[in-house]
Parts: sequence; C-alpha cells; structure tokens
Amino acid sequence: MPSRHIFHEAFAHRPDLQQRVLAAIAKAPEHENLFGEIAHYIKHLQHASGQELLDNQIEQPFKKRKLEHRPIDTEGWDKGSVCEVADVSFSIPQRKKLNLSINNSASSGLRAINASGSLEFGVNWDCVRDIVCLPVPEKTQAQYNFCILSATADGLTTDQIVWTVPDSVPKDGTFVGLTTSHSGETYRTLLITVLNGVLKHNKKRVIEPDKQEFASQAVQAHRKGEPAYHIKAFRGSKDGFLFLLPHGIFWGFKKPLEFFSFDGIDSVSYTSVLQRTFNLNIAARAATDAEPQEFEFSMIDQADFAGIDDYVKRHELQDASMAEQRRAKKLNVNGVKGEGAKQDGAGQEEGELEKATREAEDLEDEEEDDENFDPGSEGESEGSGSGSEEDEDEHEGRAGSNPVDEELGSEAESGEG
Repeated sequence: MPSRHIFHEAFAHRPDLQQRVLAAIAKAPEHENLFGEIAHYIKHLQHASGQELLDNQIEQPFKKRKLEHRPIDTEGWDKGSVCEVADVSFSIPQRKKLNLSINNSASSGLRAINASGSLEFGVNWDCVRDIVCLPVPEKTQAQYNFCILSATADGLTTDQIVWTVPDSVPKDGTFVGLTTSHSGETYRTLLITVLNGVLKHNKKRVIEPDKQEFASQAVQAHRKGEPAYHIKAFRGSKDGFLFLLPHGIFWGFKKPLEFFSFDGIDSVSYTSVLQRTFNLNIAARAATDAEPQEFEFSMIDQADFAGIDDYVKRHELQDASMAEQRRAKKLNVNGVKGEGAKQDGAGQEEGELEKATREAEDLEDEEEDDENFDPGSEGESEGSGSGSEEDEDEHEGRAGSNPVDEELGSEAESGEG
C-alpha cells in the first residue's frame, strides 16, 4: 500500500482533490494502489517541470555570452572560396531568415549574414563536433533540418545552429559560388555536397539517418508512404524526437539539442515499461574523464521497442562494460565501424524491454481472466472514460491525443481490470 504522505505531496496545491482522493480510497480501498501510482506519477511530472524551470533560470544569464561567442573573425578567410545560399530559415540561435555563407577553406568556417551584409553568428570548422541532416517530422511537405553542434570557447559546453530547407530544387541564383553544375539537385543534396567537401579535412561527414539502422514502426499521420526515422518522446515536459543514427543518438529540435555519439555512451536501459509506452535512459559522458549523466526520454510508443532494442544490441550499447571499447574507437567517430563491433541479434536471449513487456502482458491476461473482464461491455469503471472514444483513438493512431492522459488512462484500465 502507498504511504499516505505521497497524496499530501502530490496534491499539496489542491487540498480539495486530496480530500476527494482519500474519501474515494475510504469508500473503495481496492483502488488505493491505483491512486498511489497516479500520485507518484504527478510527483514525477512536478519534479520534471521544476527541473526544467531551474535549467532555464541557470541558462538565461549565459544566453548573451553565447551569442557574443558566435560571431567569428573572418579576416583570414579565403574570400574566393565561399558558397552562399540566400534566404535560409534559421531557428537556433535566432528565428529569422538569413543568408548562409559557407567557406570551403579548412581554416575558415560557416556564418549567417543579414540583409545588410552584417555577420549575425557563425562557427569555425575546427570547432565543429558534428553536423546532422534530418527530416523534419510531422510536416505535410518534406523539409530537412541541418543541425551543427560545436564547442564553445570554454570547450566544455556545446553551441548549436539549426536551419531548415525544403525538399525541393532551389531557384536559379539561390546558390552562389558553386564550382560545378548541379542541375536537378535539391537544397539538401547541394548542402551536403558542399559541407562534406569541407568536413573531409577533419575526417567527418554530415550524418544522415539510415533505414538499415532504424525506421519507425509507429503509425505516421504525415506522408504515410515514406519511412519515418524519428521516435516521438518527452524529456521532462518538453516534447521532441529521437533519431537512432549510424554513429550515435540525436535528440531535437528544441534547445538543448543532444547528440550521444557511441564513444560517449556508457549504457542504455529501459524503465517504466507499460502496455503502450516505455522510457529510454541513456547514461553518457560529456568527456572521457567526466562522470556519466543520465538522460531520460519518456512516453515512447511500444510499436518502436523492437527496433530500438535491436539497434541497442547491435551497437552493444546496453552493456556498460563495453563503454571503454567504444571510447577506444574514437579515432574516427564518423568512420565505418568494424565488423567486430557488430553484434548478431539472432539466437540471443530476450532483451530487458521485451522481457518486461511480456511479463506485463501475461499479468494483464491473468487479471482479465480472474475478473471475467469483457472488453465489449458498455459499463465503464469510474474515471476510465468512454470506451468508444478509446477505440476510436486506437484506430486513428491516437492522433492529437495527450500522451500523459493516455498513459494515466492505460494504468486506470489495468488497475480496475
């Protein structure tokens, strides 16, 4: 039985709800565990929201400093090795249209220029850690985000630049300074060609998703005929998307972006495995000698657990004892991993997530048999909502639903089944 203090903590700002919950428990003691789990979940959300507020308060004083760090010295740049792209939509660090200037010299960098020709922000190539190009999820028209993660002046934190381009052929005059003809190529392919030409000096490439690594099995409401590479999740109260890429795991597209390269990951595990959702936990280090930090991504659709678990096993991310070997391969983070680092999933024991999911489903089946549960009955338990609405949500892929409400509803069904 849950301790009564959890109800006082969860409903501290709503004593009226607290009294109603306690009265309901007194009337129906068999529901005390269910109300206890709901109270624990409310406490979890309160903690996540409070931590986000604290992070924003800490981050705020540094925003000006970060923007001051972005403008870069371009005096030594080779002015003849520049490719410029007009009217690019930036979202980080500023949400505005600017001209993108890419200097092909390895000692130079990339910058964003306003209409008057003044420099807004930029980054030198030797500060760039990773550049990823990813499809923007949940858009009717295909778009791509280019995300640059680079080291700040202190070398410890990460600066970020994000811009978006359509999946279309640019108009004449949009790209200026290309040395060869690229008829028929799109914004994405042109930019990747230019960026890869510069990044090769540092043995890097633009990182893109690969369906051989991971493709989502969740029902997609937009562009259903195309493979989806994203996994919808929450970090605290912020929603976003995970991408399982050939060289690491990316989280975006709201600040702070995160890229967990394989050499920086200690381990990956699963928690809060429920009938419809689960949480993914990544323990990663910002530097080799740093302490690992835990990152939790919650409310992930169960439809993707098999693909995620296969990815984790294939790259041996579930085993913390392999972390040193992954860090030893940091000599070429963007290079191709050797076959020795691959892991054949055939014949392995079932993963932690699969086992927990199977046990939860077995337990639910037993409870339904014991109570002679009839999923087609019209009678509804108190607080569980309309059965027809739930059926409609499931057939429509739960489009537009609130994942927190949905998860509480799922737990209510399990508790009262």
